[in-house]
Amino acid sequence: MVQIPVYSFTGFLDSGKTKFIQETLEDPRFNAGERTLVLIFEEGEEEYDLSTYPGKNVYLEVLDQQTVTTKELSALQKKYKAQRIVAELNGMQQVGDLYMRFPEEWVIAQEVMFADSTTIMAYNANMRNLVMDKLVGAQMVVFNRLTPGEDVMPFHKLARAANRRVDILYDYTDGSTSFDEIEDPLPFDINAPVIQVNDEDYALWYRDVTEEPGKYDGKSVCFKGQVAMLRRQKEGMFAPGRFVMTCCAADIQFCGIPCRYAAAQSLSPKEWVMVTAKITAEKHPLYKGEIGPVLTAMKVERGAQPADPDVATF
Repeated sequence: MVQIPVYSFTGFLDSGKTKFIQETLEDPRFNAGERTLVLIFEEGEEEYDLSTYPGKNVYLEVLDQQTVTTKELSALQKKYKAQRIVAELNGMQQVGDLYMRFPEEWVIAQEVMFADSTTIMAYNANMRNLVMDKLVGAQMVVFNRLTPGEDVMPFHKLARAANRRVDILYDYTDGSTSFDEIEDPLPFDINAPVIQVNDEDYALWYRDVTEEPGKYDGKSVCFKGQVAMLRRQKEGMFAPGRFVMTCCAADIQFCGIPCRYAAAQSLSPKEWVMVTAKITAEKHPLYKGEIGPVLTAMKVERGAQPADPDVATF
């Protein structure tokens, strides 16, 4: 099966997606004649000008992101014999909902989010779930229309709250650009003999250890969590963790880490425990074939007071 790369551009209306795609397709380094299907799921004031492209094999299709089907997308790709897809997504729709309908051979090669610095904070205040949806999967976020000298820390914090690995680019009104170089020190010492994770830092630690398990391999950790039992491994294993809210109350989920513990069967689901454990980076069914953190308990103290706050947030 020949894979078709997809270059996906997300963001809200008039955030700069169309202009960037237009300029990209005008660049001979990107557009050397490859058969490119541009899927437009949101029409703004900017329009595409095909006459300026050095490679002429570019085809535009305007589609409804809510109703388009896998069959329709596959038919369009075959109709134009497209070698790659460029997609401008609708900012008011969930990214993942569309990706689930992509043909099997379509593979996301790059996802870039565009954010108008003059409006993104208002979107985040009123539609945080849509903002987080786009930031979580992006390889890069571009904050544009910034005034030279403007404080970028609020934008940095917004991006890092959703995605610690995303590249951040600031685009200023004077035509200059700069990459984000702000360092975020972790609120716990990963080089301590035992990493002490405070209640309010659990979500950050969980994300860090699951994104970079190798960094924690062989280290020890102590944290407070609730007991959850694993469906497939009912003996000698449990998963201490916390409920975490990523963007809104409707998006609360339990984030636990598999833990080897001989007396796991003596624990009660949802009871609070203080866990001190060794971390190893290894494969586990919970990670669906990928390497992730697995704990081996050195001490499990029962009767711990519930964490404050009881729901952790990024």
